Amino acid sequence: MSCKLCPCIRQYISLVRSGKIAVCREQLKLCDLVEHIFSTEDIYVNEQQLEKYLSYQKYFPYELFEWEKFVFALHNCTYRADGRLRFPVLFIYVGRGAGKNGYLAFEDFCLLTPTNGIKDYHIDIFAMSEDQAMQSWNDIYNMLESKEGIMKKHFYWNKEVIRSLKTGSELRYRTSNAKTKDGGRPGKVDFDEYHAYENYRLIDVATTGLGKKALPRRTIMSTDGLVRGGPLDDLVDKCTKILDGDTPDNGTLPFLCRLDNDEEVDNMENWTKPNPSLPYLPHLKSELELEYFEYTLNPAANTSFMAKRMNRPPKELENAVTSWDNILATNQEIDEALLWGMPCVGGIDYMKTTDFLGAGLLYRVGAKDYWITHTWVCSSSPDLKRIKPPLKQWEKMGLLTFVDAAEISSELPVVWLSNEAAKRNSQILKIGIDNYRYSLLSKALRSIYFSADKDFGNVVRLRPSDEMLNIPVITSGFVNHSFVWGDNPLMRWACQNSKTITSPSGNITYGKIEPKSRKTDPFKAFVAAECVSECLNAFAEKSDSSIMDTGIFTFD
Repeated sequence: MSCKLCPCIRQYISLVRSGKIAVCREQLKLCDLVEHIFSTEDIYVNEQQLEKYLSYQKYFPYELFEWEKFVFALHNCTYRADGRLRFPVLFIYVGRGAGKNGYLAFEDFCLLTPTNGIKDYHIDIFAMSEDQAMQSWNDIYNMLESKEGIMKKHFYWNKEVIRSLKTGSELRYRTSNAKTKDGGRPGKVDFDEYHAYENYRLIDVATTGLGKKALPRRTIMSTDGLVRGGPLDDLVDKCTKILDGDTPDNGTLPFLCRLDNDEEVDNMENWTKPNPSLPYLPHLKSELELEYFEYTLNPAANTSFMAKRMNRPPKELENAVTSWDNILATNQEIDEALLWGMPCVGGIDYMKTTDFLGAGLLYRVGAKDYWITHTWVCSSSPDLKRIKPPLKQWEKMGLLTFVDAAEISSELPVVWLSNEAAKRNSQILKIGIDNYRYSLLSKALRSIYFSADKDFGNVVRLRPSDEMLNIPVITSGFVNHSFVWGDNPLMRWACQNSKTITSPSGNITYGKIEPKSRKTDPFKAFVAAECVSECLNAFAEKSDSSIMDTGIFTFD
């Protein structure tokens, strides 16, 4: 068993522990993790290979910083006793300007060379835009152009591919059209600006070819951004658990750099926490000082400074319904036993029956509101091609149903509400629906004895004023983590797609951030149910047995 730390690794750990620069707690935990692995596992660093790789720095107009040499050595030259890579997955999460693309260019160039020892070790750089995918690729291309006299003996290159003449290894850049990326046999895949990915479609396609070549690798790089609930949040959460010792690393090297809290931004010495390259980049520091000044004048209008420079995305975007933390707090287990025999109210919302339709039942038990919901999506909706979240995956989770028809039938949500109430031996006391959407569903609702007419009067046709009155209550529910949606990414997505709109007179309603690709119907159905939920208050504190004696009826 080897516990030797090579100089590149040892020097960075010493720098982190020295206190010479401010580092975040994740960096201290990473040093602990690396030292523990080297002291307990049978691994080694191929120092001869590392030395050869680092000699290639002479071809680039920059040298790697200490932190870059640290991750390079661990990711590319640290092996298990059986020859497999110890850290085949590298996640670099640093503030904008730290030099991610320069690092990636150097790493990919090295792996194209014979020093890697693997022929046809193809590398694909993925990003959501072509310009971003070409950043690191262009760094290598421009280096080859500037040293053509030397490099033409070893490489062939044009505007699409860079190929090593000795190994046959190729470097290409790829963009967001996942359909054209299947079937490859890469040795390595890179994902640049991971925060821009809203689902796993491209990621899954890009990685399916890994393993057909020896020593498969992934390098993932990102600053933070404003997209929540996507792959970046999942990866940061996973890496945080690795560093906390709550989950095994399984070959992932989590290099996380960020402020430890928002208040640290006001001390410029802390800016090295999200950006460990900053001490060597005086021009970048001057730019950050200018951006910080703009941020202090108007934080709401300059959220990207905290999100992308400091890796501290705002907890609550301007005009957001609530903070992302509060939305995440809805992921509480739904205890069906608590709902049995309890009364409930319903909510329905849609803009067009040729698009999305959301419906649900709201139960109030004690201080918690439990939301049982479903969504229908018209397969012929022209907006589907714009929507990035994984609707098919959500369908497999049972959260939505695709309707292969010209429109969503009015009977579908009505029958679903009736059946869901029957499953829990529940009475639906009221159903809330937008005033202008009621007429299309009125016949179907009457079939289960619900109507806004006087003969029943148990459907409430909601107007903006009803929403205005209930928004303070809904806001309080989010803040106090009173809403229970279960693990429902569809609801979280729909909620985050919504925003508050304040009229000149100060009245607040909910609206859409973007109408085509960011649907809100599931969340607005929840709002509709909350608007008619006052009738549940009298039952909220009662036990199941006392509710059962109130004459509950169900619908077949």
